[in-house]
Amino acid sequence: MTEEEKKAEKAEKLARDILILSRNTLLVNLRFLDLALGSLSLIPIGESTLLTDGRHLLYNPKHVLKNYVLAKEIPVRDYLHIVLHCVFKHMYMNPSLDRPAWDLACDIAVENVIGELGLRAAEALRESRQEKCLSELKRNLKFLTAEKIYAWLRAMFYADNHEIWYMTDDQIEVRFGISASEQENGAGEDEDGEEGTSGSRAALFEMWGEIAERMEVDLETFGKMRGTQSGSMIRNLKAVTREKYDYTAFLKKFAVMGETMKTSDDEFDYIFYTYGLQLYEKMPLVEPLEYKEIKAIKEFVIAIDTSGSTSGELVQKFVQKTYNILKSTESFFSKINLHIIQCDADIQEDKKITCTEEFDEYLQTMQLRGLGGTDFRPVFEYVEKLRKDKEFTNLKGLIYFTDGCGEFPTKKPDYDTAFVFVDDDYNDYGVPPWAIKLILQKDEII
Repeated sequence: MTEEEKKAEKAEKLARDILILSRNTLLVNLRFLDLALGSLSLIPIGESTLLTDGRHLLYNPKHVLKNYVLAKEIPVRDYLHIVLHCVFKHMYMNPSLDRPAWDLACDIAVENVIGELGLRAAEALRESRQEKCLSELKRNLKFLTAEKIYAWLRAMFYADNHEIWYMTDDQIEVRFGISASEQENGAGEDEDGEEGTSGSRAALFEMWGEIAERMEVDLETFGKMRGTQSGSMIRNLKAVTREKYDYTAFLKKFAVMGETMKTSDDEFDYIFYTYGLQLYEKMPLVEPLEYKEIKAIKEFVIAIDTSGSTSGELVQKFVQKTYNILKSTESFFSKINLHIIQCDADIQEDKKITCTEEFDEYLQTMQLRGLGGTDFRPVFEYVEKLRKDKEFTNLKGLIYFTDGCGEFPTKKPDYDTAFVFVDDDYNDYGVPPWAIKLILQKDEII
């Protein structure tokens, strides 16, 4: 068994133990759920998060362990969440229902029930964020069942059927009788007899992107001329048209050339190697090159905005996400020089990481410090001091995870810089032109 397989087996066992402990915690506190809690068998999977088909509870060990590290109550709440879906028979839905709306209604219903149970062992940060939404629903509905919530959501906002969004071209042809050639022609011919835009998904994506960009320019110009503008329209258009970056690709911008103990496949001739083994009995004619040069991350800084407006849970998930990318193939030197700096209006902590073991330990013990106001300048001043003190020899970049509310430096540093925002909390703050504005979706971090 390889080292990776041993780690995976250990992670699977730990995750299973956590889920069993969560189930036992619920059994002690909610005896009326004993039959329900004992009806799901635990099955590990290598992807997704948590799922159930009414017979099994399928779990991704990494997801369970990550949540347990954040708070031991999360797996308890998630286990109860899934069991209540089964008890309320949410998965046995009418196929004609709007699936996204039904899924949301089901989640709202069970989270409301969990909140009303008042079980301390199942408390989680998301509960406090749900209060405002649940209060609004309770003002409009007497009982918060999935069926009633679904009907309310549909009555409030429904105008069109989104089913076609999720269909393939073949499914569209079968369902609505639109042939592939008609789809390729988009709108067909307009009144002037000109052929419509290509109907391929990629072409349509580009077409509507160009339309959105044109609208954004026109609407901003119109707003300046009239002195008014539609704030929601502008913000939605900006969300569509703003440039987005792939976080994994971005980290590779910090690559530096370095030697690592690995066979260079590009320069090694396997023909002479195997011929020598056959001719001279285990004596190769050529030896594989011991070293090859690869691009790998060696020196950089992760700065964390620990002001009161930045979520601690998201910060931890961002650091975990960064770590997972760094540990990917050929992107991490065995010895590194990484500084994780926590800062609000002042430097609160500087943790130096030199190897993967230290990174593992840091993730296990990480605590946010500060929670005051926000000022980005102290981090850059501090990093510049580290450079002058020869702490860095070839610093390639700095990643600043923040909500954007703070003073930016006026001068461009000698290394790449990115300010990372989460889309749900994103505001169009004036990031300096020399910095990269990196916008991640929450699911990209989680």
